[in-house]
Amino acid sequence: MSSARAEQKQQTRMALMEAARSLMDSGRGFGSLSLREVTRLAGIVPTGFYRHFRDMDELGLALVAEVGETFRATIRAVRQNEFELGGMIEASSDIFLAAVSANRGQFLFLAREQYGGSQPVRQALGALRQRITDDLSNDLQLMNRMPELDKPALDVIADLVVKTVFATLPELIDPPASDLPLHLRPESKIAEQLRFIMIGGKHWRGLSKHASTTSST
Repeated sequence: MSSARAEQKQQTRMALMEAARSLMDSGRGFGSLSLREVTRLAGIVPTGFYRHFRDMDELGLALVAEVGETFRATIRAVRQNEFELGGMIEASSDIFLAAVSANRGQFLFLAREQYGGSQPVRQALGALRQRITDDLSNDLQLMNRMPELDKPALDVIADLVVKTVFATLPELIDPPASDLPLHLRPESKIAEQLRFIMIGGKHWRGLSKHASTTSST
């Protein structure tokens, strides 16, 4: 395949993905989209779809892979801030919020489809969330800011952090009510929730110590 033809194929593939995101931007779930309306918006004939994806689920998985790359690149930026600059939670939150704002369509897809109608997409997003959780747990271990906690305990904290971020995504994407108090706005709330988790983690006795204390009472 010539480079020009390969580039054209990639552009068409991206146009199909963009068309799906545009349709979802109006409030639709991915599972409600039809192949015909996606191809119509992308400007290709329906049969042309199959040169790029086997079916709509495969298109959904491509969207998962795309937002996964963006999400993990954002986490790498947060990691650099934490390791190299000793960044505070506010700075790390700002990096994440900027990424959500710059890639709204991708994160809107993630926010909605983690509980959406397509099982393959839900499972892929669940696997992505677990990879992000594993990365964060490893980072927490390297940072060694909670030296009293073992790896299983750090896994629990990482899981709580990532699930908090995923759960807050819909609020970050859709504008809040204008009269919402500042401390309840999603941008402020996510920073405070993460601070609560991290401070609590520093004072937590861990899983094994908690279990031994419970069994002795």
